[in-house]
Amino acid sequence: MLREFQFLGPDGKFQTVPEYPEFAWFEGLVNAVTHRDYSFRGDDIRVSMFDDRLEIISPGALPNIVTLDNMRTTRYSRNPRIARTLVEFGWVRELNEGVKRIYTEMQNSLLNDPVYTEPGGARVQLTLENNIVARTVRRSEALEDKVSPEVIASLGEYELAAVRLAFANGRVTARELAAHIGRNRRTASRVLGKLIEEDGLLEWHGSSHNDPKQFYTIR
Repeated sequence: MLREFQFLGPDGKFQTVPEYPEFAWFEGLVNAVTHRDYSFRGDDIRVSMFDDRLEIISPGALPNIVTLDNMRTTRYSRNPRIARTLVEFGWVRELNEGVKRIYTEMQNSLLNDPVYTEPGGARVQLTLENNIVARTVRRSEALEDKVSPEVIASLGEYELAAVRLAFANGRVTARELAAHIGRNRRTASRVLGKLIEEDGLLEWHGSSHNDPKQFYTIR
C-alpha cells in the first residue's frame, strides 16, 4: 500500500503528501501493460515496493526505434490494438505525453526523475524514488515547532509514541495507541492521561470518559 506523509504547513494546518504522484505510478503501470512483449513467456509484469522506491518491470526490451535516450520524445507502439483501446478509455496518452508527464509530476513533487533501465536487455524497468529521509526530517522539524526538543527528550517510549501519533494523524485514540505500542487499552489510557495531567502536552476531546468517539490532540 502506498503511504502518505503528513506535516504542518505554514498556516498551521496538516498537509498530506503522497509517497509518489498518482499519475506517475498509474501511467507506469499502464505503459507496462500497453508496451510489454506478450511473446515473452515465463514472466509477468511485476511491481515491487521498497522503503525508498517503487519498481515496475515489464517483460521484453524497448520496442523498435525506442531507446532509453529518446523514449521521452519517440513514439512507437508494440501493441497498437491494446494502445488504441486504452486511448479510447483515456488511460494512454498519445504522442508520448505520458512519459514526459511522469518526469514533470515527479519534479513538481520535488522527487528525483524517474529512472528507466533495461536489466539484462530483456525487460524494461521503471524506478520511482521517494524522499522518505527528507520527509521524515521535515516531519520531525515540524513536531519540534509544537513541542520543544527538551520535552521530547524527556518522554518515555510510550509517551513519545503517543505524541508522534497525535502529531502525524492530527489526533490519537487509546485504541490506536494500544495497537501501536502492543499493549492493552488500559495502559494506553494511562499514558495518554499522564500526557494531559502531568506533561500538559495533550488535550482530551469527548462527551464523557465512556464516549466511544473520544480522542486526544496536541495542545
